[in-house]
Amino acid sequence: MDVQAKRVQPGSIDADMAGRAVRRIKDYLMRHPERSAIRITGEHGEDDALILPREAVSLLAFILAQAAEGRGVTVVPSHAELTTQEAADMLNVSRPYLIKLLESGEIPYRLIGKHRRITYESLQEYRRRDDARRRTAADELGRLGQDLGI
Repeated sequence: MDVQAKRVQPGSIDADMAGRAVRRIKDYLMRHPERSAIRITGEHGEDDALILPREAVSLLAFILAQAAEGRGVTVVPSHAELTTQEAADMLNVSRPYLIKLLESGEIPYRLIGKHRRITYESLQEYRRRDDARRRTAADELGRLGQDLGI
């Protein structure tokens, strides 16, 4: 992934340590629901405290929970532009299939020289539309099955 995305590979974070950390973070957040900023002290005590926004701590808890389960995580800013390979990986499709989607107008993109770039937001919008189409098709197949008594 490029500089705009950060990937943690499955297994690269100690699962036991991540599990302990996420339990402590969740416990702290539940005991202090009113706090919008979280103060973290380290070896040097209050003088060297780290102040983090609650949402950042919640995101860290999510990442640690995934790591505790042995899963990888990718954090992508919503404005990020992805290469065709990155976008194909995120959709779990081949790069040639993704390029067909781009060229057919299913997913907007822009050219930088001869390289295509897809915004993360555009990719997520395509995913939402595709999921809705799949649900509609599955519902229709279910209705047809009922009509046919299958």
